[in-house]
Amino acid sequence: MAERTESDIKSWGELLNPLEMRRHHQLGLVGLVALFVLPAVFPAITTQQFAYALFFATFVMSWDFVSGYTGEISFGHGLFFGVGGYTSGMLNIHMGIDPWIAAPLGALAAAIAGLLIGFPSLRVKGPYFSLITLVTPIILISVFRFYPDWTGGELGLISVGSVDKFAALGPIPSPGYDPVSGYYLALFVFLLSMGIFVAITRSDAGMVFTAIRSDETALAATGKNPAKFKLFAFVLSGLIGGFAGAMYGHSVGSFTPSELLALVISIEVIIAAILGGIGTITGAAIGGLFFYMLRTYLRNVEFVVPIVETSIGEFYFLVFGLVTLAFLFFLPQGIVPRLVQEGYQRFGTEDGEAIADGGKTQGSRVVEDWIDELRAILGGDRK
Repeated sequence: MAERTESDIKSWGELLNPLEMRRHHQLGLVGLVALFVLPAVFPAITTQQFAYALFFATFVMSWDFVSGYTGEISFGHGLFFGVGGYTSGMLNIHMGIDPWIAAPLGALAAAIAGLLIGFPSLRVKGPYFSLITLVTPIILISVFRFYPDWTGGELGLISVGSVDKFAALGPIPSPGYDPVSGYYLALFVFLLSMGIFVAITRSDAGMVFTAIRSDETALAATGKNPAKFKLFAFVLSGLIGGFAGAMYGHSVGSFTPSELLALVISIEVIIAAILGGIGTITGAAIGGLFFYMLRTYLRNVEFVVPIVETSIGEFYFLVFGLVTLAFLFFLPQGIVPRLVQEGYQRFGTEDGEAIADGGKTQGSRVVEDWIDELRAILGGDRK
């Protein structure tokens, strides 16, 4: 194999045909314009559903940033969403702090939670770490039940005292009177989060993240510190996930365990990331939007199935599960990686391997380069 160095690794743009690059940029611009003009095209109720989808997609990106890139699978990522949301909500309701200040504080609390969850990932691996992340939000929900005066218990913060939710929100808009403003707030959080994640994952740090997922031992042998990068991933994921949870509760949602901390939310996030493409921030974003809107659409379908004489909306979850299974079966690598792969094969670029947003190439290729360099240092034979 010809000698290669890290600087020789091609970036996403270098691997794409220039015409294909322009098409990607054009599609991205069209999608961005469509998101901005959506409230002018659809009714308020649909606009609000899209706002939900944007927050959900932001949450999916935060999960993919830490689990899709480092390989540390979290089954309780709703913890960050809930910590950020509840911290912001309680500061607003109980202490009268303006939501625009309370939301960043909630995000900071979620980042601290990310740091605490990230530490176990340095000592335990695989199912043991996943079990820790699974149990943590369940413990938090149990704690909330012991302090209903502060958390509202099962009913959430909306039930605390006689505080009217929409009156306590300060300058942040609520769907009770302005769904369009709530949508643009969700769009702002979505685009800000995507910009941060893409910028990091397409940098050299993203290359290290994908290498951690592929072979952490080989990465450590090159002098890199996997622990530092994994902790950073958890903290940033918690920060953005917590900020999204706070903004969600202050705008289109509410501060309740069923919306912020339920186990099903964490499971849905994982499924959405797989649908879009694990290890690709854009894939996670698209997967989150697709997952949420498909579920919402099926829930509202009024078509009556002749044999059972029941509308699809009444058993939508069964139909949704079957559709999801079909996507996972026929597109196991995810929607976005498959589309990128098709583009590479069409233009005859490289070997058709789909490349993640993060890193310069797939983690396996990065690790291969670093192992070659290590062998050369140690005097071993190169392939």
